[in-house]
Amino acid sequence: MVNLGDCVSGPLAAAGTADLLMDRAFVTVRGNHDRQLLDRPASAMGPSDRTAHAQLDARHRSWLAALPATALVGDGGSADVLLCHGAPARDLTYLLETVSPHGMSLATPRDVTARLGATPQRVVLCGHTHVPRAVTTADGRLVVNPGSVGLPAFSDDTPYPHVAEAGTPHAPHARYALVDTSRRPRVAVIAVPYDWDAAAHDAARAGRADWAHALATGYMPVAPSR
Repeated sequence: MVNLGDCVSGPLAAAGTADLLMDRAFVTVRGNHDRQLLDRPASAMGPSDRTAHAQLDARHRSWLAALPATALVGDGGSADVLLCHGAPARDLTYLLETVSPHGMSLATPRDVTARLGATPQRVVLCGHTHVPRAVTTADGRLVVNPGSVGLPAFSDDTPYPHVAEAGTPHAPHARYALVDTSRRPRVAVIAVPYDWDAAAHDAARAGRADWAHALATGYMPVAPSR
């Protein structure tokens, strides 16, 4: 079991999630939000990180501080799978998507290969965009984003305003992936039903209508026309 980061951010159960992950001791890499909870004062955090920060204690922060930016795993003593949150070199880089003034779109094969750089591992697992996807590069490397367990859509303003959406109306499942790393790697993205209406209610009660809408629908709210 591996965890690709962004463990504790947002208006839900940050401390409870950290406790669960610490108890399970999964192989976990640090996400950009995990890092931002440590390297920014609360006054400079966005609303999601600021809410999580208020729930965490020193034990949780020590666990976050010990998380590596990347990790290697494999079977039988090999280390042929690289774990990262964004791209191998930077946790804020989308590996399989590109953001332009027109929004977020699929990255070109050339861009994916460039972002992987000299990564020698034949399987790379990433997160960050919350959108499940598996891509095989021209040189045979497999890149897998399993999607998000806890947030199927979000918006961001960097480098341009954009939204990332799993787009699962009426069934915004939690998602994870099973990856078989044998000679011909195979991927299965698993969609798990849970009480997303209760999660959306908790987000709304915490004053986060954007999270509530994403949790209930898999999409971000549509901005009103001007």
